[in-house]
Amino acid sequence: MRIIVGADHAGFRLKEKIKEHLKRKGFEVVDEGTDSEKSCDYPDFAVKVAEKVAKSPKSIGIVVCGTGIGTAMAANKVKGIRAALATNEYMARMAREHNNANVLSLGARVSKEKEALEMVDSFLGTDFSLEERHRRRVKKIDAIHGKTLK
Repeated sequence: MRIIVGADHAGFRLKEKIKEHLKRKGFEVVDEGTDSEKSCDYPDFAVKVAEKVAKSPKSIGIVVCGTGIGTAMAANKVKGIRAALATNEYMARMAREHNNANVLSLGARVSKEKEALEMVDSFLGTDFSLEERHRRRVKKIDAIHGKTLK
């Protein structure tokens, strides 16, 4: 599985730790930046990640900023993206299992490294539910995207 990562200056260090963690586990990791802690704008990197994930449906995105809120909001503006902010392992797991999220958004100033890596592992290790109710709901979300985003 290909994992596409991106972060702003606030998420840079955590993104680097996540990259190391994923590479140790054998994942192919594509880094869309940033490459330092120099101040930058989170939408730039969240959208780069989201656009790559949208073009490669078998890939997963992970975006990081200070809170994870801004990167989730920006990524969700890209058609075909279901980005979820997670602040604990349960949220990360449910984002995949019930909502078929394809981008995980994390807050470097909210989560400790160990917690963030647990969320990443849970997100990547969880499949979308086979239950019809969850599939029906995700189809409705995708239909909204189709009406509002070009």
